[in-house]
Amino acid sequence: MSAIDVTLNGTPVSGSEGMTILELAQENGIDIPTLCYMSELTPTGACRICVVEVTGARTLVAACHTPIQPDMDIYTHSPKVLKARRVILELLLASHPDNCVVCDKANLCELRLLAADLGVGLPRIRGEKRYYPIEELSPYIVRDMSKCILCRKCVRACREIKRENVFSIDYRGFDSKVAVDFDQELDKSVCESCDVCVQVCPVGALTKKDERFAVKKKGAPLVITGN
Repeated sequence: MSAIDVTLNGTPVSGSEGMTILELAQENGIDIPTLCYMSELTPTGACRICVVEVTGARTLVAACHTPIQPDMDIYTHSPKVLKARRVILELLLASHPDNCVVCDKANLCELRLLAADLGVGLPRIRGEKRYYPIEELSPYIVRDMSKCILCRKCVRACREIKRENVFSIDYRGFDSKVAVDFDQELDKSVCESCDVCVQVCPVGALTKKDERFAVKKKGAPLVITGN
């Protein structure tokens, strides 16, 4: 497989065919923030936080699913990129509940950590918020869909890692929602031996019932249980 030569933040580097901009950046020690990406899952570019600037491109591109091309000139932290990431994050926060201090995810919430890294405080935009009743019917998992940021990690992890199809995306536009069956509460026996959706959720939308309100430590590895 031949090497592909590109320029990354002004430095000539080489990658391999099929490698994405995000993978190239990671290989070269450059951190590009993401909310919807995991190396174990098919990239979708749903959150757009990983946008980067490519010279000659009409718009910023999502690094997680854009393959590198010969002679690409890529900037991962240019003023244009950082401005775009802050705006995207503000839009996510504008429709997110203002209850971080009582959220079970608390300081482990990836959305909150990213806001701190980018210097984003209270959003200037006051958007319409999604409010759903907390789902506690399942004896295994609690869902608070008001906190969901539609990253689709739970949908992909359930399908690609667990080989189940518990979740899907229903409705359209602002009304889009991660749904179970015909938008019913989560109450699946398959969840008894699996918490992969909880582990991949970047916010407080999914919690194991027996760990709710428990103190959590940052950096716990993803451990897949069940078959």
